Amino acid sequence: MANLKEIRTRISSVESTMQITSAMKMVSAAKLKRAQNAITQMRPFASKFNEILLNVSSSVDGGEYPLMNKTNGKKVLFIALTSNRGLCGGFNNNVIKNIKKTIEENPDKTYSILPVGKKANDAFKNTDLVADHDLLPKETEKIWDQLSYENAISIVNDIINSFTEGVFDEAYLVYNSFKNAAVQNLTVEPYLPVEPTKDENNSSNIDYIFEPEKEEILNDLMPKSLKIQFYKALLDSFASEHGSRMTAMHKATDNATEMKKELTLFYNKARQAAITNEILEIVAGAEALEG
Repeated sequence: MANLKEIRTRISSVESTMQITSAMKMVSAAKLKRAQNAITQMRPFASKFNEILLNVSSSVDGGEYPLMNKTNGKKVLFIALTSNRGLCGGFNNNVIKNIKKTIEENPDKTYSILPVGKKANDAFKNTDLVADHDLLPKETEKIWDQLSYENAISIVNDIINSFTEGVFDEAYLVYNSFKNAAVQNLTVEPYLPVEPTKDENNSSNIDYIFEPEKEEILNDLMPKSLKIQFYKALLDSFASEHGSRMTAMHKATDNATEMKKELTLFYNKARQAAITNEILEIVAGAEALEG
C-alpha cells in the first residue's frame, strides 16, 4: 500500500492537472464563441456564391476553362486542415487516418499532401507524401496564428498556380466541419477542378441575361469561389478545433475530479489504518509493561 506522503503527492498532482484542464476549457469556450459566430455568418454567403457559380457554369463547356479542366486524375493532392496544438480529442487523428486509409485503398494513384497545421505536418513529414513543389505554399501552419481572408488568399493563389501548371490533377480539402461543441463531422470536399455542387433544396433554374459575357464572369468567379471555399473550410476547422478541445478538457476535468475523490477516500482509509496501528502498538506496549 502506498504511504500517506505518496498519496498526498498524487492528490496535489491531480489538483494541478484539474486547474490546467479547467483553464484550457474556459479559454477554448471563449474562442469557440467567436469562431462559431464567424462560420455561422460565412455559410450562407458561401452557399449563395456557389449557387451563382452553378447557374453561370451550367451551360458552358468546362474544358475551355483551366480551373474546370478534368484530366485522368492520377495525381491527387490532399489539403489536410489540422491544428497546431493537441489536447483536442480525435480532431487531428480523424483527418490523418482518413487520408492514410484513402491512400491505402487506392494505390493506383500518386498522392501528395499539403499540411495546413503542425499536426498534419508532423504526421507525414517522415514520408515522401508532403508536397514540396516550388509552386505550392510553404509554412502554411502559420495561417492559424492570424486567421484571416487575406492570409487564406495567398495560400489559394499558390494552389491555383500549381493546378494550372499540372503539379496535380485533383485536390481535396480534408477537414472537420463544425456542427456543435460536441460534434464535428469529418469532411472530404472536392476542391479542384472546380465542380459547382447542386443544391438539392434549390430547384430554381432561371435563365439570366449576363453582362458582361458569361465566360468573362466565370473566369472572375471561379478563383473567388475557391478562396471562399478554402476560407470557409478554415473557419469550420477552427471552430471544430476549439469545440473538440473544450469537450476534451471538460471530460479531462471530470475524470480528474473523480480521481481526486478516489484518492482522497484512499488517503483517509490509509490514514485511519495508520492511526489504528499506532493505537494498537501503544496498547500492546502498555500491556507488555504491565505484564
